[in-house]
Amino acid sequence: MAANHGGRGRTGEVLLSALAAVGWAFLAMVGVGALGLHLMEADRAGSLGPMTAATVVLAVGGSVEPSGDVRVFGLEGADATSAIDVMPLGVSLTGALLLGGVFLRALRRAGPVPTPAGLAVRAGAVAVLFLLVLAGLCWVADDTVTIDGSTLGRAAGEGAGRLPADLGDLADIGGGLLPDRLVDLAGAEAEVGITVATARTLLGGAVWVAGVLLLALLVSRRTPLPRGWEAVHPVVRPAASALCTVLLLATGAATAAGVYASIGDEHPRLVLGGTLIGAPNGAGTGVPLGLFVPWHGTATGALRQVLPDPLDELLGTGTEERITVGRLAEQDGRVWLLVVGCVLMMLAAGVLTAARTPVPAGTGPGGRDRGPYGFAGWCALRLGVATALALPLLVRLTGVSATAGLSVFGFDAFAAGLDLHGSVPWAVLLGAAWGAAAGFAGALAAWYTGAAGVVAGGPGRPGGPAPPGGRAGGSGPESRSRGAREGGPG
Repeated sequence: MAANHGGRGRTGEVLLSALAAVGWAFLAMVGVGALGLHLMEADRAGSLGPMTAATVVLAVGGSVEPSGDVRVFGLEGADATSAIDVMPLGVSLTGALLLGGVFLRALRRAGPVPTPAGLAVRAGAVAVLFLLVLAGLCWVADDTVTIDGSTLGRAAGEGAGRLPADLGDLADIGGGLLPDRLVDLAGAEAEVGITVATARTLLGGAVWVAGVLLLALLVSRRTPLPRGWEAVHPVVRPAASALCTVLLLATGAATAAGVYASIGDEHPRLVLGGTLIGAPNGAGTGVPLGLFVPWHGTATGALRQVLPDPLDELLGTGTEERITVGRLAEQDGRVWLLVVGCVLMMLAAGVLTAARTPVPAGTGPGGRDRGPYGFAGWCALRLGVATALALPLLVRLTGVSATAGLSVFGFDAFAAGLDLHGSVPWAVLLGAAWGAAAGFAGALAAWYTGAAGVVAGGPGRPGGPAPPGGRAGGSGPESRSRGAREGGPG
């Protein structure tokens, strides 16, 4: 009876922790999505609820297709279709941080050493609840917006050709042809729907939640691991956590830049809303670009206006263009500062990797007897592999593909399109090269400053105080953290 009661208690605790993780994640994603859309005034074109649900669906890897009857607006064939392939990473990152954080907290509270079966049960409970909520959002996101042409054209008492205030910003698009076209359609009506591909969305959501939980385990330096997984802590976690840290700092810098840009802007709410939803997209595009990963893109019609300077100038031809730092610098020389920032970011990742990597006492890989260069080579290998995996992932997540026949989340765009994708093979090669170089240089800097291994404690226990004494072999200055270096995860 006591055993059964304990089993029921443990099952209830697992379900409650899964419910907390999923609940907080979705509440935060809905809040960020709704606030961002409201600031951008996207809710003028339809109900905010379904638009927010569709944004969250996109944020977790779902598939959304705006569609409807727009033939009354003179659009036929390919021009009468819309499609969106973009992940609003501001919403995604918010949900991932809360989902992973609550999951890891519950795992640490469960006991000092989880079993593989217990870990699988906890992760499975989170995934099942997540997909159930996502299925409900798929139903909520399906919506139809009726657009009345009489609200777009001349109204009684208005001057000829005059447009409502909310369309005034589109007056110059296409040389003034778009407003004239709308004005001629007084009295026309059309229904534009938002359709969610439920099967593809649930599949994408399953991949997303599995990836978030796995990444959370890999970057957390305090969460215990099941027996037999101990090698993950000293081998994988230092580089993974260091890279995650600097990428979050890059996202914070992009967010701060967006907030600063909104000050004094003609449309501060629009800039703030875009920053809230898309700042990580900007950081995820800028980091590979600053590390010389080439991109290709096209932008036509009104969707060109969503691009920042000088990218909009480069893609202004309407044809596919190769995007590199050099070509952007021809438009604005300050783009080279992006390269400087990305190089410093990678060096910081190298130093953090070395500081979080335990230095073995023996003659094994990177051991103390092999000196600073053996340790630096070991750190270079780890950070090189981590960056070779992370950089193409960033490229894939921040790629954008959008075509619009009428309206996409309140953004009116006739026959407009935006396509922006980076080169995955180049991201793999350059990621490995930059990661190895930064890992080697950062490890040498950490070694000679006494920072190598200084925070390399095992899961749940930070590195201990350094006993007196220096490195074996007498290479470099006296160690300040010998005990920490030898304090691996066991």
